[in-house]
Amino acid sequence: MMTFVENNLPALSIAATIIFSYLAGSIPFGFLIGKMKGIDIREHGSGNIGATNVTRVVGKWWGKGCFFCDFLKSALPVALVTFLCRKGCFADPWGLLPSLAAFCAVAGHIFPVWLKFKGGKGISTAAGAVLALNPPALLASGIVWAALFFAFRYVSLASIFAAALLPVFAWGAGKLGLWNVSDMELALFILLGVLAIVKHISNIKRLLNGTESRFVKKKDNTDNGEK
Repeated sequence: MMTFVENNLPALSIAATIIFSYLAGSIPFGFLIGKMKGIDIREHGSGNIGATNVTRVVGKWWGKGCFFCDFLKSALPVALVTFLCRKGCFADPWGLLPSLAAFCAVAGHIFPVWLKFKGGKGISTAAGAVLALNPPALLASGIVWAALFFAFRYVSLASIFAAALLPVFAWGAGKLGLWNVSDMELALFILLGVLAIVKHISNIKRLLNGTESRFVKKKDNTDNGEK
């Protein structure tokens, strides 16, 4: 038995990373918060299970809780896989597993098995994964997000630009010696940026024709998030 495990450790490590990270990312915290409040969050607001719609429909603090949980459900798997690789518990001869864990966690949020593969847009979950892989890149993207959001009050606009610039910031952090970034991680960040744009196509169309909703306080009794 031990010989079998040793001989197949890379394959077993990959399989364990995919399954664990995807299932962790699939936990639909926004949906569960809605159920706690007696509603199906998918039938309200934008119909999205992400933190923006939870804030819109349920309230600010519930939205913050949803963001925190969606953030952690990718950050923790990536950090754990990275730790197991460094300790030699997982075989990772190609330097693949942390980036694979990040991608699978984000994919789990976007395509959760529990909700017939119809989930959120993955921004919060992607942010958690990036924190575990390249904190300077996340910090720079977070600054871009905050600047655009507070300037224009569009969650979608801020999210799109922050995600699209992520590989640039990761590459820059490597060039400046702030953080090591592998080719695998850089490819992941490019993929996350593309995913963010694809998942926001409808928002981009509304931004271009001027019908995208700004984020406003709930007490204003107006739509306060991306649809």
